[in-house]
Amino acid sequence: MISMKYKKFYYPEVHTYPDGTFKVNMPEIPVIDNQPIEVVWTYRKEQDLTLLIYITENLKENYKNPVHLYMPYVPNARMDRVHDKNEVFTLKYFCKIINFLEFDSVKVLDVHSPVTSALIDRCENISPMKYINTTIKLSGINPKYDYIFFPDEGSFKRYSDMFVNFDNIGFGIKKRDWKTGKITGLDISGDSPTNKNVLLIDDICSYGGTAYHSAKKLKTAGCRNVHLYFTHCENSIFQGELLREDLINHIYTTNSASDIMQSGKITVFDCVV
Repeated sequence: MISMKYKKFYYPEVHTYPDGTFKVNMPEIPVIDNQPIEVVWTYRKEQDLTLLIYITENLKENYKNPVHLYMPYVPNARMDRVHDKNEVFTLKYFCKIINFLEFDSVKVLDVHSPVTSALIDRCENISPMKYINTTIKLSGINPKYDYIFFPDEGSFKRYSDMFVNFDNIGFGIKKRDWKTGKITGLDISGDSPTNKNVLLIDDICSYGGTAYHSAKKLKTAGCRNVHLYFTHCENSIFQGELLREDLINHIYTTNSASDIMQSGKITVFDCVV
C-alpha cells in the first residue's frame, strides 16, 4: 500500500483499466511550507513498484517540496548476491529504480542485508529496538535471568550487540539436507536455556521453519516459554508448522510486509504511524 504523509496521511485513489494498467487519482495536498512529503510504501505486492514510480513522479511535477521515501520492508532484499550467471541480481536492479526516483532520503526498517542500504542512495536503516523493547516488556522477559536466542549466526551477528544487558544469550547452528536445502534441525551454541523463558529474535519470517526447529530444540533443552519477535512477518507463516503445534507462547511482529492480523498468538505493531 502506498500513501503520502504531510502532517497527516493522504491516499491515492487507484483503479485499473480492463487491460490491468493503473488509473490513479491523486489527492490534493494542502502544502503551505517547504516541509517534506513522505511517501510511505508498506509492501504487499511487487506491482506496487510501478505505482510508486507514477506517484513519486507526479509529486515531483506538482510540488516543490522535498520527497522522502519510507519503505519499512525492502522487497528483493534476500537476493543480495548471485552465485552464477543465470541468476538475476534483482536487489541491484530494484535499488537502481529507487535511486532513479531521486528521493531526498530513503528510510528502511531493519533491512535484511547491508548490501541493500549500500545500494540505495541516501538510505537510513532504522533499528528495530523500539519494537523489541516493547516485546520484552509485553512478554515479561527478564534480562538478568531469561534468555535471548538468535536462530542462526546471521541474526546473532546482526543483533547481539544490542543485548549486552542480558546475561544469557545463545544462537542456533542449522542442520540442512544439502540435497533439498531443507532445515532438518539445529544445535544450540552459547548459554543454556534450561528453566528460562526465551525470546527468539530474527528479522524475517516466511513459513517459520527456522523458528519451528529452534523452538523444538529449546523445548528439548528444557526452556520454559518461547516468545518470538520478527521485524517482518509474511502471511505464509500460517502455512508452516510453527503455529500448528503448541511450541510457542506468542509472536510479536510489525505490519511492514503483510496484512497479518492480530490474533491470540500474534501481536502486530504498527510501524507506519
